[in-house]
Amino acid sequence: MKITAAVSRGDTPAPALEQLELEEPRAGEMRIRLVATGICHTDLHEHPGRHSPHPIVLGHEGAGVVEKLGDGVSGFEVGDHVILSGNSCGQCPSCRANRPTYCDLAMPLCFGGQRLDGSTSLEGGAVHSHFFGQSSFATHCLVPQRTAVKMDKDLPLEKLGPLGCGVVTGAGAVIEALKVGYGDTIAVFGTGGVGLSAVMAAKLVGARRIVAVDVNRERLELARELGATDCIAADEEGVADKVRAVTGRGVDFSFNTTTVPEVHTWALEVLAMNGTAGFVAAPRPNSAGEQWAPKMFAMLAGGRQLRGILGGDAHPGLFLPKLVDYWRQGRFPFDRLLTFYPFAEIDRAFADARSGKAIKPVLLIGDPA
Repeated sequence: MKITAAVSRGDTPAPALEQLELEEPRAGEMRIRLVATGICHTDLHEHPGRHSPHPIVLGHEGAGVVEKLGDGVSGFEVGDHVILSGNSCGQCPSCRANRPTYCDLAMPLCFGGQRLDGSTSLEGGAVHSHFFGQSSFATHCLVPQRTAVKMDKDLPLEKLGPLGCGVVTGAGAVIEALKVGYGDTIAVFGTGGVGLSAVMAAKLVGARRIVAVDVNRERLELARELGATDCIAADEEGVADKVRAVTGRGVDFSFNTTTVPEVHTWALEVLAMNGTAGFVAAPRPNSAGEQWAPKMFAMLAGGRQLRGILGGDAHPGLFLPKLVDYWRQGRFPFDRLLTFYPFAEIDRAFADARSGKAIKPVLLIGDPA
């Protein structure tokens, strides 16, 4: 069938809309009619080609309606409303332990731009697909059954897509990976979509002090509205000391959403004894081209830990319905992070994502009805 998709080709600021041919769903796949799709920084990084082959249709925060089922699909019906998340094999030890973000085949399934057999679903194989198992910068896409999470039809489907990556990464990091609990303390470095989701989750679980750190004062003010008890400007002197001073001994947890080497150092320095520093992005080399390395003695002497986190350690099928319930209760207002754009204005949405003008851009693609 003919679809409209945003294709990443070569050196352009944003994907461009094209008419493409989408094949029929194969066994275990479903065709989804997209209603909306969030834009994540991973999309920005992959647009020029970092890990994935080109040309490719990106997009991995889709929400839509099941339109057609391939052979063998169970648990879904035509007309179901779904959120789309990352793909996984379902068979490896991580998947069996309900940690699909650490699937043994995560890289080829999410970044390979094709099915494991080497085929794609677009233009007879001429355009790469299946980005994170979805390629949702399109009016329609084919997804493996494991990529979809069913949602109640009374929910605002156009708001739900970002739950599948950016929001679950931040909220899951706090609740599932770090297991922040009542009375704990945490510092969140970076108040974009992931960091603000972490702030909301920390408030949700009853953290006693939630310290937000960023250079953007408007974002810090929003962080305070969403649950941060303390806000510290990252471009001032003595950031780590200021965070430690909030409790007098440092925080139990830190969560770093940035790639800035100095911030990675701060995220360890602010920890109290036996604290854990979680991070979701590797530090980039410094101005001299040197790779960041943690101060091992400080970690050893204080029993501190450095913890990489992918996808919030969360199983989307189990965790996303919880976040939606918290939203219904008014306890997790993730929709305050969203800015909506017509699909035809994907270039403006990409620009606003890069500049930070929009915390979480969402492309409006189709009618939920």
